[in-house]
Amino acid sequence: MELDILVPVLGRPANVEPLLESLSVTVTPHRVLFLCSPGDTAQIDACRASGHQTEVVSWPAGKADFSRKINWGFSITDSPWIFQAADDVRFSPGWDTQALRMAQARHKDVIGTNDLHNAQVKRGIHATHVLFSRKYIEEQGGTMDGTGTVFCELYDHQYVDMEFCMTAKKRGAWAYCKTSVVEHLHPHWKLARMDSTYEKATRNTRHDYRLFCKRMGINRPLTAAERSRARRAAR
Repeated sequence: MELDILVPVLGRPANVEPLLESLSVTVTPHRVLFLCSPGDTAQIDACRASGHQTEVVSWPAGKADFSRKINWGFSITDSPWIFQAADDVRFSPGWDTQALRMAQARHKDVIGTNDLHNAQVKRGIHATHVLFSRKYIEEQGGTMDGTGTVFCELYDHQYVDMEFCMTAKKRGAWAYCKTSVVEHLHPHWKLARMDSTYEKATRNTRHDYRLFCKRMGINRPLTAAERSRARRAAR
């Protein structure tokens, strides 16, 4: 079993070393692929200095940058399993073996990991970082309508993970693995400082939320509690 770990990055060169330090607990044969933006010199240098594969995409870090990087990363890799990571996560021992074991035991192609903090994730109905099979994407795609190979490219940033997980659920391809812990070190949980990259990610929350509702067929007005849960899940 082999695994490609895709890491879209932007403007956080200091995160490379701690990310890789935590990733050292991974026992599955794997490749780390950093996906950088043009002109992000310090980030590119830090990724290259790590010794891991570093690719610079051809587009500026604008709308749908995260989704496009994941989709492009998928297209240039070939392992049977892919993990959608980020530079603000911390891997715990067994994260890979637990998720892969569940995928095989339950015959599922999309496995949600436990980020320890998001309310929807802790309930087992969502995941901010997912393991998925190449076969699943090649045969069905990550979206219902082909608006992105893995993640939909119509959103600015948020809700792409929610759509991906919901789509997998509708297809019967989803499972949540509580024991696969990949902690999300996000400012929302007071585990990181707000920076320009986080600000960029949340600049069009309202637009992304409305698009998510439209695409997922959520036509009734949501309650205040549902809107709050959806916003937290998209962070």
